[in-house]
Amino acid sequence: MGLQAIRAAYRRYAPLYDVLFGRILDRGRHEAVAALNGAPGRRVLEIGVGTGLSLPLYSAHARVTGIDVSPEMLDKARCRATSRRLVQVESLDEMDGQSMTYPDASFDVVVAMYVLSVTPDPCRLLAEMRRVCVAGGDILVVNRFTSEKPLRRMAERAAAPLSAAIGFNTELGSAVLESMTALEFTENRALPGMAGARLLRWRNAPVGAGLSDAG
Repeated sequence: MGLQAIRAAYRRYAPLYDVLFGRILDRGRHEAVAALNGAPGRRVLEIGVGTGLSLPLYSAHARVTGIDVSPEMLDKARCRATSRRLVQVESLDEMDGQSMTYPDASFDVVVAMYVLSVTPDPCRLLAEMRRVCVAGGDILVVNRFTSEKPLRRMAERAAAPLSAAIGFNTELGSAVLESMTALEFTENRALPGMAGARLLRWRNAPVGAGLSDAG
């Protein structure tokens, strides 16, 4: 599904998104933000911030920027940030994660939660995440990946037409992550609540690089 089709889909789903996907994806959001909430003052970029369901979870000492391709979803995120007085939210921008306008090394942490499956070119998105992240910074992905188990794979394929209606790719395999193999893999764990969902984390530095080399 192309970018314009994705925008059109989320224009339709924006009013219902929190009801349809709020609870089912909630555990992944909590796990992801908890994993990066440690050091205060870090510049965090969340790609695909949507309606801003994750924004209240960030530490008040974080400096959060969120982007999304859907203006309707962003309107809801801005309302949430304002009504909840979320001081950690610095900016919410309409932008495509595959071609961001931010300079290189703009953020200490770059996170994408359930975004790879709705991105036309996931490899390009991952490359952009690496580009805008500082050397030695954290890159974190939460996503559902195709099961290798035959029965579950059949169920995924049966659900593919419904998933496609919101631009969700049920055939996203782990091979899409090959572009990240040169980086230091620091976390890889399954998430409860959604079959096949995983939390993946890298340090934006070559495998084996010391902190002095990365900085």
